[in-house]
Amino acid sequence: MKNDRKKFLLNRSNYKILIISVFIILFGYVLMSGGKSENPNEFNPEIFNFQRIRLAPTVIIFGFILVIYSILHNEKKWKK
Repeated sequence: MKNDRKKFLLNRSNYKILIISVFIILFGYVLMSGGKSENPNEFNPEIFNFQRIRLAPTVIIFGFILVIYSILHNEKKWKK
């Protein structure tokens, strides 16, 4: 009964990195949205701009890489 604290799978820093990476992924999806045409019979070339084709997928991939890093990061390994 001395130590009734729950043991979490990850450290506090891992959860911080994980939450930040989820927000980065959401930001990438927000960047990807838009470019809708007012008239469905007209083509809007806005959907093929740099933001939606290059920047947003890169931000999303970076977010997923950060998720993997937050899961695999072991703080005890680096502290001596």
